[in-house]
Amino acid sequence: MMNVLFFGGLILYFLAMVMRFAGSVFHNENLKKIAWYIFLAGFAAETIYLTARGIIAKRLPLSNQFEFASAFSWAIGAMLVFLYYKLHADWIVTAGIAGTFLIISYAALQPREITDLMPALRSYWFGFHIGTAAVSYASFLLAGAAGIRYLLAAKKEKEAKLLEQIDYFTYRLIALGLLMLTITILTGAIWAEEAWSAFWTWDPKEVWALITWIIYAVYLHLRLNRRSSASFLAWYAILSVPVVLFTFIGVNTLLPGLHSYGALIRDLTA
Repeated sequence: MMNVLFFGGLILYFLAMVMRFAGSVFHNENLKKIAWYIFLAGFAAETIYLTARGIIAKRLPLSNQFEFASAFSWAIGAMLVFLYYKLHADWIVTAGIAGTFLIISYAALQPREITDLMPALRSYWFGFHIGTAAVSYASFLLAGAAGIRYLLAAKKEKEAKLLEQIDYFTYRLIALGLLMLTITILTGAIWAEEAWSAFWTWDPKEVWALITWIIYAVYLHLRLNRRSSASFLAWYAILSVPVVLFTFIGVNTLLPGLHSYGALIRDLTA
């Protein structure tokens, strides 16, 4: 049943992505609406899956690469639902659904066994540290998607209002992501002192989290001081996403450290 929920959600995300792209290419609003409802069905399936997994494991489902990737994709989906219904930002749906599908596809490649928490992970900081990282990464990925949409809209005439809206939402998404990443780093430092008797160890995950933080802090500086054009900032948001993905995937794969617990699936992914 658990596999049905997980892979059912993945397939539904894929179908939603294909239909949304088709609706956008052929300017078919009915296809777009169907794609959105299919996406919601996939999001519901993933929500039920993560809830059930947490109940079975008797902890938050955030303890390994599979669980973090699943939470990452879920966070993208949750933010997409909020942007769509609360802020009526339909323009980000196509890229947002694609991002959700790609992240959950990565999760599908990871071992899915449910394991007990390692001693170092048994802390009240567990949910704060890793949960805020998932929200942070989701915000940055959606900001990159918004950047792509900005550049596409900039090629058309009479899009000034839409461009202003996209630029504003990109800024807000990055501000949220930076806030969440700040909490991630601070709670991680406190947790590290408790677990390893040091607030900062220059572990690869810590270093790349800091690099990511600096990159997005520079974006906010440029945006708030109006020292760069909106097109430049859109490119900046897009080109910053690979850094987030490297912090998420590349560090665990290529630069093992204190945040990686052997060849098992128990690695602290934030």
